[in-house]
Amino acid sequence: MKPLILFLWVTICSSNLLAQRKMITPPSLQKGDTVAIVATARKNLDDNLGPAITWLKSLGLEVVIGKTIGLDHYQLAGTDAERAADFQAAMDNPNIKMIWCVRGGYGTVRMIDLLDFTQFLKHPKWVVGFSDVTVLHSHLNTLGVQSIHGIMPVNAKSSAAAKESLRQALFGETLEYHLPCDALNRTGTATGQLVGGNLSILYSLFGSPSAIDCTDKILFLEDLDEYLYHIDRMLMNLKRNGCLESLKGIIVGSMTKMHDNEIPWGKNALEIIEDITKNYHIPIIYNFPAGHIADNRALIFGRTVTLDVTETESHVVFHP
Repeated sequence: MKPLILFLWVTICSSNLLAQRKMITPPSLQKGDTVAIVATARKNLDDNLGPAITWLKSLGLEVVIGKTIGLDHYQLAGTDAERAADFQAAMDNPNIKMIWCVRGGYGTVRMIDLLDFTQFLKHPKWVVGFSDVTVLHSHLNTLGVQSIHGIMPVNAKSSAAAKESLRQALFGETLEYHLPCDALNRTGTATGQLVGGNLSILYSLFGSPSAIDCTDKILFLEDLDEYLYHIDRMLMNLKRNGCLESLKGIIVGSMTKMHDNEIPWGKNALEIIEDITKNYHIPIIYNFPAGHIADNRALIFGRTVTLDVTETESHVVFHP
């Protein structure tokens, strides 16, 4: 084999191997395990954790409240160093089996580079949250560790189905969803590792060490409180950097509280996604129950999933 051909062959094989590498699955929770509730972004000064603690204890779990809960540093739950130290302590404590981020907002990206994942990779545990927690999901994905996009402690009004799906994911039970057909859905079947989260966060991470690799993946997207032209701009970025064309499928969650200008953009958020992805022959599910809504179903990022989208229903199954 000629040197140039050999080089190209090795490069292609290595790239494909990286994209499809086996992810580390943290141990399933057991009754008696301890959960740490910490803040990585916006401050949480309210005494609003009672329902979440009661729910965890109903599952037979113990709870530790992080030092960042109640800290007040302008918009954030303490300084970057304080939030990083609290998260680091939870990662390195062998008695803690799950780290539950209390809320989103903004700020996780300011502390991600202060964290040392050495012990965490030796003894992985579930990291759970959504929205700004997408920073952690994406970074953990680059390290080869699965994590859970799901409800957070401040989401007291989460649906029973959302809570049950998180319980199933944490305790290692079968996780799958059967959903009615949406008019925008694109039919087809695909299997790949699930990645993604909040579109604004994913967009901001491209070009950084925490950026996801989209190759042969199933991409989940959701967002909140954005102008419609921002949605278009962010998706065009994903398109132009090659992310969208390398995907095997897309799951679109809630696009909540979108805004428009006085001169309208002309499409809603879902129509923008449909327009930008129209030339990709991959299955797409719209209005999946996940994101900034009460019915925020759990998703295991880094886990292999199969999408089966027909004209009558959508089936999403997470493989063991």
